[in-house]
Amino acid sequence: MWSLWAASIGGYGRNSPIDGDRSFAQRHRGVGSVPVTGQRVVRRALGRRLTRLRVAAGKLRREVAEEKLGISEATLHRIENGKVPVTVANVRVLCWLYGVDKSATDALAELALGTNQQEWWDTNPVIPEWFKLYVGLEASATRIFSYDGEVIPGELQTEEYARAVFTAENPGDDNAARRQVALRLDRQKMLFARTPRPRLTTILGQGALTREVGGSDALGAQIDHLREINRQQHVDIRVLPWSVGAHAAMAGAFRILELDDPDDPDVVYLESHVGALYLEEPHEVEEYRRVFKLISCDTVPIDEYA
Repeated sequence: MWSLWAASIGGYGRNSPIDGDRSFAQRHRGVGSVPVTGQRVVRRALGRRLTRLRVAAGKLRREVAEEKLGISEATLHRIENGKVPVTVANVRVLCWLYGVDKSATDALAELALGTNQQEWWDTNPVIPEWFKLYVGLEASATRIFSYDGEVIPGELQTEEYARAVFTAENPGDDNAARRQVALRLDRQKMLFARTPRPRLTTILGQGALTREVGGSDALGAQIDHLREINRQQHVDIRVLPWSVGAHAAMAGAFRILELDDPDDPDVVYLESHVGALYLEEPHEVEEYRRVFKLISCDTVPIDEYA
C-alpha cells in the first residue's frame, strides 16, 4: 500500500546532510509565522500551540472545563489533538484564560480560520481519510527523506509504472486504475511546481530497480525517468545495492518529513494496507534519522547504477 499512497515525495538535497543544522531564524520563528497547509495540518499546528499555552498557564483540561467557557474537557482534548475545527471565539476565550497577549491571540485566531478551509485532497473521495494528513504535511514539508526497497515512490513513477503498481493490488478495476494514476500524476505536477521546492532524497533498494513492474520496457523507461528527475538540483535519488547485504532499514519503507515551523515537529510516516502511523516523538524521529544516515553511507547515485 505504500506504493499507492505515501509514495508521493522524498528527501534532502544533494549537498544537505540529514543532520544539517537549520538556520537560527528557522528554529526560532514566532507564533505569527505559520507555514502550514490543509485543514488537518492547521488543526494539528493550532492544537499544539494551545496545548503549550495551557501547560504554561499551569492548568489541566479539567480545570479549563470547570471555568464554564462553553468548552468541555472532551472538546478541549479534540481541539488540542487537532481532531476538529476550532472557532475564533474558542481560541480567543482560551487565550484570555491563559493570559496570552493580544498579538499572539490575534495570530492564533487567524490560524483558527484555517481549521475549516479545505484543500483539494480534503474532499477527494479517492484519497483515504488516514492519508489526507500526510498530503497536507507533504505540502508543507521543506525536506522529505524516503527509503523503499521494493517499489519506486509515487512522486517518481511514470504513468505506465504507476498503473502496473495499482492493478497488481486491484486487478480488473480499470476505472479505479485510471483515477488513481491521474491523481498520482496530478500530485507529481503540484509537487514539482511548488515554490520553493521541497528538497527531496529517495533511497531505493536495488530490488525496486530490478523488479519488472509493468514489464522490462516499462522498468527501463522508469529508470530513465529517475535519472532525468535526478538532474534537478533539489532531488537526490540513490540506490542501496544488493552487495551491501544486511542493512539498517530492513524493517521496511519509511519517510521523514521536515517542517520549518518549530511548532510543528518533524514526522516519520509509516504505512500499511489499512492505515498509517505518524511518529513525532523526538526519540522516534531521531531513530529513523539514525537509520537513514546508516544506509546513506552504503548508497550510490542513481546515475552510477548500472
